[in-house]
Amino acid sequence: MSQNSYLPSKIENKFYKICEDRKYFEIDGNKAIQEEGKNFSIMMPPPNVTGRLHIGHALTFTLQDIITRYKRMDGYKTLWQPGTDHAGIATQNVVEKQILASGTTKEAIGREAFLERAWAWKEESAGIMTDQLRKMGVTPAWERERFTMDEGLQTSVKESFVKLYDEGLIIRGNYMVNWCTHDGALSDIEVEHEDTNGKFYHIKYPFADGSGHVEVATTRPETYFGDTAVMVHPEDERYKDLIGKKIKLPLLDREVAIIADEHVDMDFGTGVVKVTPAHDQNDYEVGKRHNLEFITVFDEKGILNDYAAEFKGLDRLKARKVIVDRLQEEGFMVKIEDHKHQVGHCYRCKSVVEPYISKQWFLKKELADKSILKTNAGEATFFPPHWINSYNSWMGELRDWCISRQLWWGHQIPVFYCDDCEHEFASLDENPSSCPKCSSKNLTQDPDVLDTWFSSALWPFSTLGWGQDGQNDMKDFYPNTLLITGFDILFFWVARMMMMGEHFNGQLPFNHIYLHALVRDEKGDKMSKSKGNVIDPLDMVNKYSADILRFTLAISAAQGRDIRMSTEKLEQNRNFTNKLYNASKYFQMNEKTFPDLKGFCLKTDLGKYMASRLNFATKEVRTYLEEYKFNDAALVMYRFLWNEFCDWGIELSKADKASIIELGAIFKEAMKLLHPFMPFITEYLYHELSGTTLEDSDSIMIMSYPTKTKKRKEEKTFEIIMDAIVSIRRAKVLVDLANQKIVKAFVKIYNISDKEKKMMLPFITRLAKVEVLEFTQTKVENSVSDIADLCETFIPTDSIDLSSIISKLTKQDEKLQKEIGKLNGMLNNEKFVANAPKDVLDKNRTLLSDAKTKQKKVLEQLSSLKA
Repeated sequence: MSQNSYLPSKIENKFYKICEDRKYFEIDGNKAIQEEGKNFSIMMPPPNVTGRLHIGHALTFTLQDIITRYKRMDGYKTLWQPGTDHAGIATQNVVEKQILASGTTKEAIGREAFLERAWAWKEESAGIMTDQLRKMGVTPAWERERFTMDEGLQTSVKESFVKLYDEGLIIRGNYMVNWCTHDGALSDIEVEHEDTNGKFYHIKYPFADGSGHVEVATTRPETYFGDTAVMVHPEDERYKDLIGKKIKLPLLDREVAIIADEHVDMDFGTGVVKVTPAHDQNDYEVGKRHNLEFITVFDEKGILNDYAAEFKGLDRLKARKVIVDRLQEEGFMVKIEDHKHQVGHCYRCKSVVEPYISKQWFLKKELADKSILKTNAGEATFFPPHWINSYNSWMGELRDWCISRQLWWGHQIPVFYCDDCEHEFASLDENPSSCPKCSSKNLTQDPDVLDTWFSSALWPFSTLGWGQDGQNDMKDFYPNTLLITGFDILFFWVARMMMMGEHFNGQLPFNHIYLHALVRDEKGDKMSKSKGNVIDPLDMVNKYSADILRFTLAISAAQGRDIRMSTEKLEQNRNFTNKLYNASKYFQMNEKTFPDLKGFCLKTDLGKYMASRLNFATKEVRTYLEEYKFNDAALVMYRFLWNEFCDWGIELSKADKASIIELGAIFKEAMKLLHPFMPFITEYLYHELSGTTLEDSDSIMIMSYPTKTKKRKEEKTFEIIMDAIVSIRRAKVLVDLANQKIVKAFVKIYNISDKEKKMMLPFITRLAKVEVLEFTQTKVENSVSDIADLCETFIPTDSIDLSSIISKLTKQDEKLQKEIGKLNGMLNNEKFVANAPKDVLDKNRTLLSDAKTKQKKVLEQLSSLKA
């Protein structure tokens, strides 16, 4: 693209600021074209305030912006709700690292000073991200921007917590949870399970009476200090007589009993299993069934306690080798085997996660019951539809959700404890004055904060004012029309919004849920910092433009398929923008300004034809956007603007100058069609052709989206014209006159009128480079011919020396015959076929097929020339 005329970096920044300053992005930004009863709402998945946006964010926000711009232009009162998420664990980890880098710790500076640092980081990070979003050209209602810990949302969080607490759906108790020694309690889906090369330790557990031992296999010898039983299967003949017998734990004096439970897999290991109820999820259930003691052997930081005897004070993972060495020294270790098994890691800090008994707050799984029923009754629709199967699979295994986190950054749990009577109560009041039971003023608030996803689960309605004083937009915008987000947070976020939204409002929070796939690199690999293949969307904007990045993401976003980002695709779409720019320059070489298509009377056949093709493209684009088939909508516009409008429409207009002003008007209307995908260049070209500037007129983003979808009769005529041009060009290639002007050609077409022939003549003669064109109903002798879909064309050969052409084609035929013979010989050779690798055979078969196809064409050409 000519950098002298259109500089994306300057145009995009300038245009964006003008539109934002005019409040076009806000609810009433399109008030002049809003239609009664048409409301559209979509929530921005609030990015975490932990740094910069990545290419996955760029995809989410691009698709959201496309549908929002489309709805805004289509007369909807539109809310795209922006905001950011406080991201408890992630943000606390970032701020902790900053504090450590400054030479101190969060404990040393205290909770209040730590929170000041966290808020400062939030302001810095959120500012970076909102600037990135503006660079990508996205248009949320910035004046309504929210943060999951702003004052209003804190009120919504308290309101929801207190209601759920009072309804008995939030409970507190000692339960086994996933425990990160750095970040505290985690929910099930915050644990990432990875295959790990570990060890299987076979340990002797001696009988208390000294009569022998049983052999127990474990992957975690450091937890055996918490064993309160040894377990065998009740039907295992090897050990039936041992049930009830006492054993003595190695290196300890403590005795435990051998119990029987069907949980044991008789065929795995030795068939004898240690039972550590406080440090294993399965053992936890066994412990409850058999009323076993629950012994916790390390503290919240993973440090072994008094139960570990001589190993007290060691970190539980570092202690493993020391403990194993001692067991070997004392003769308790039978053998150590290599063993691959899955180990849970914290999704944020990657520490090994421990099953750990802790007093935590839980949201009961029954909260989700109605949302599951309503989802399966069709109240919400998934795009692609197969995601409902994943949703049901996960919801079917739902457990109570651990919602408390041992952090300082987050919504502090609004529960208070009376220091005098020990009464516990939830309160909307930030500082309740006294205990509702005994009136004591000695109250302590629970120090824990809520899981980040608790406040995020309220996002579809807390941002609309639910539970807060002041403006409430629930009537217009709840349920939200649509949610667009990545499939990877279906359970973290989407399912939880559905259960909360249904519970508090009686309706699911979205009508439609579009889950997009991953953005991968050009090889199909997942992006990661370690691979060095991460794409920063701002780098792509700076190098190519926001328009090109957006269009590339959209045209690649087929439902249910991962996107491969490549330089080749970005370059291809840069060529597309060049094509559009050059088309506008062509128009301006012929006319200074062009009218809007609306209300403009088209008089030329070419103008009517291209308007009809625009109508068809409009129909397809609208259909695809309503179905969230962004790639199909983008392909339609690419096909129409490049192949139909530029390659044919503009070329045909060179034979009909009167059509140019009409095509310019059609092109301007097409810029509106493309605008949601490429907002900046479409705006620029529209104003260039209108003789206006954005500074002195309205943006097309608040003009009506194209609506006409009617097909016109001129289409058939121009299909024949284009067919004839292509056919004559092919025939010219046969006689080595490919791009040269020829004296005469004939076109054989049935059932067309003299009026149609007269209309066709200037287009065919100009574009096919023919001086004289005649229409015929019969075959023309002494000519080369080409048979097309809608016509047959002939070029007389009387004045053409065909001998050199025939000689060349004959030599080609002879060469192909030899190649076919050679390939046939190899493929008919049984020994070769038996010994050759499959890929070699496949390649030779392909070569043979291609050679036969080429020979057929050569023979057809020879036959035509000799006829």
